[in-house]
Amino acid sequence: MPPVAPMLAKPAKRIPPGMHYEGKWDGFRAIIFRDGDEVIIGSRNEKPLTRYFPEVVAKALVGLPQRCVVDGEIVIASNGHLEFDALLNRIHPADSRVQLLAEQTPASFVAFDLLALDDRDLMAKRFDERRELLTRHVAGSDGIHLTPATCDVATAEEWFRNFEGAGLDGVIGKSLDGPYEPNKRTMIKIKHDRTADCVVAGFRWHKSGPIVGSLLLGLYDDAGNLNQVGVSASFTMAKRAELVDFLEAYRMTGASAGEHPWLVEQAAESHTRLPGGESRWNAGKDLTWQPLRPELVVEVAYDHMQGTRFRHTARFRNWRPDRDPESCTYGQLEVPAAYSLDDIFES
Repeated sequence: MPPVAPMLAKPAKRIPPGMHYEGKWDGFRAIIFRDGDEVIIGSRNEKPLTRYFPEVVAKALVGLPQRCVVDGEIVIASNGHLEFDALLNRIHPADSRVQLLAEQTPASFVAFDLLALDDRDLMAKRFDERRELLTRHVAGSDGIHLTPATCDVATAEEWFRNFEGAGLDGVIGKSLDGPYEPNKRTMIKIKHDRTADCVVAGFRWHKSGPIVGSLLLGLYDDAGNLNQVGVSASFTMAKRAELVDFLEAYRMTGASAGEHPWLVEQAAESHTRLPGGESRWNAGKDLTWQPLRPELVVEVAYDHMQGTRFRHTARFRNWRPDRDPESCTYGQLEVPAAYSLDDIFES
């Protein structure tokens, strides 16, 4: 019975041998519970996603066994590429909007584990036994996919190189003899690790008090606009306190703040990506920010780009006083070769 917390993964730098390998899907982690005509979709934090994806409910009634619990990922694809932003748009309070987007940008479900079937709880069984049952009972249908899998390291390394071109962000490794362990990091995730030099154009205060919570990162586009591309927030509490004094010399306050490029574009109702919008996941979250003169450059590590921004929080590496802020452009970023989702599902 729902809710069930999904099994999680811990990071590794290389693909380890002797495991079961799958692509790492970039969507919403979801556990689908089906009991006859009733379908419930649980999220990673165990809250229901059911109302946001009525088309996935309909597809589950066709493509999943009559009574089952299936772990997987909800994804939206466009032109053979995963589109995470389209998923974010689906978390909307208005049912009419949800129904419209379900037709315009329909989501699919990628299944990769079977937790229960009929009256059987399968979580204590070995993974290779669960996978065999999943393969037998979820053959794939319109909008319900079975994730490709291999036990060959060379194939997994090829997937790691190629699948990113379709929007996946790495490879997952699973122990063949492991049980399903909710909320435990017993799987392995191998993600791309890249670096970029970014402009530090602002910061947010930490929720605990007057110390720095995160740095706001920017890159210049071909038109010379400074776009917010993400944040860097992995600092010790001592480092957060040090950053307050370090950033003070660059702060723009009073009338000078209005000259910040992001605030100028905001006043002009520019379509450039800017900070400060309401959080889709936490309506009460404080996203106010403090503008800085865009003169500081920082090297950060990132794993995946989603459109024009970093998909996840970037990791601070070094300050780069040798870099000119205007040289921090999208041109420095590695662009993966295009790859189609159709080719992945044919793997």
